[in-house]
Amino acid sequence: MLTWLFIHLSSCYMNEAKLFSERLTEAMLAAGYATRPVVLEKEFNQRYWGKSVSVQAVRRWLLGESIPAQDRLQVLAEWLNVDPHWLRFGEKLHGSVKQQRKRWDAAMTPEERQAMEVFLSLPPEKRKMVGEIIYALAKP
Repeated sequence: MLTWLFIHLSSCYMNEAKLFSERLTEAMLAAGYATRPVVLEKEFNQRYWGKSVSVQAVRRWLLGESIPAQDRLQVLAEWLNVDPHWLRFGEKLHGSVKQQRKRWDAAMTPEERQAMEVFLSLPPEKRKMVGEIIYALAKP
């Protein structure tokens, strides 16, 4: 019984990973990017502030062998301008991401909002550098 359950769960995960890879490929093409692991690795790592991912890891995403963790999925969705819930599950949640951003933005002063607009206009590699500086300053 346990062996059957394990095989069934593995099969379900692999099917989910395959569907995820199809949505990732669709989003990359729609955004004008080639669906090659080196392209995905470069573009992702320019935007992700955590530990860089390897070409082999993103290759597994594209081949439907694995699904990235939620923080990485969020970066992919923002980069490709798609809903993160759609990218992961294939379903759209209407307004949830926009509503969260509105709440976050509402707490900002005009000066902070202007600084964020300048930050967002920077190329990805400079945004990553600024993020690293902010994280360094925030450490106790």
